[in-house]
Amino acid sequence: MKNPASEVLSVLILQFFLVFGEARQQFVTCGSVIKLLNTDYKVRLHSHDVKYGTGSGQQSVTATELQEDINSHWLLKEAVGKVCLRGDPIACDSTIRHHVKTKMNLHSHLFSSPLSGNQEISAYGDAKGEGDSGDNWTVICTGDAWRRDDSVMLKHVDTQVYLGVSGRTFGRPINGQMEVVGLKSSTGAVHWQSMEGVYLHAPDIQHDSHIHTEL
Repeated sequence: MKNPASEVLSVLILQFFLVFGEARQQFVTCGSVIKLLNTDYKVRLHSHDVKYGTGSGQQSVTATELQEDINSHWLLKEAVGKVCLRGDPIACDSTIRHHVKTKMNLHSHLFSSPLSGNQEISAYGDAKGEGDSGDNWTVICTGDAWRRDDSVMLKHVDTQVYLGVSGRTFGRPINGQMEVVGLKSSTGAVHWQSMEGVYLHAPDIQHDSHIHTEL
């Protein structure tokens, strides 16, 4: 004869793990590879092996309307000198780096951007993907951690500008892509949301990862 109390306990335990599993998949996590959408202009953060002709001469960072471009993938990893465990939710006010497909990090410094004259955003690093403190960005969000459905701001640690989009567009060889810049004010086009990608979760790492949507 089945024990009613035991059956109730089993149901409660199952419900707990289902709710817990859904809850942990609400967050953006360390080690995930994602695309970032600027919610003001509806363009995705992008980079490619095209260097700026002015300013630093480093690899350019732009924003594109294309959803499926593989050069818009960014790996979320720990900041220089910090620890960020794979699969852990990224806490609000924590410092991270964004590592692009070309092995470069999202970077800024005191150069002027080529179109609007705001602060230049580039991709920087050596062959192993290591750069310097100019690669570090603070996640500005509400609550305890970065949630997938919420927009966040990314503030550059060294220079205190916000990652944003100027609204200007480039000509050849990156025709139609928008200029990504560092903005001094948080009232501009500085809001970003996680989109398509592969999201890691701590219990999943030994088995598989949770795919948000198509890459």
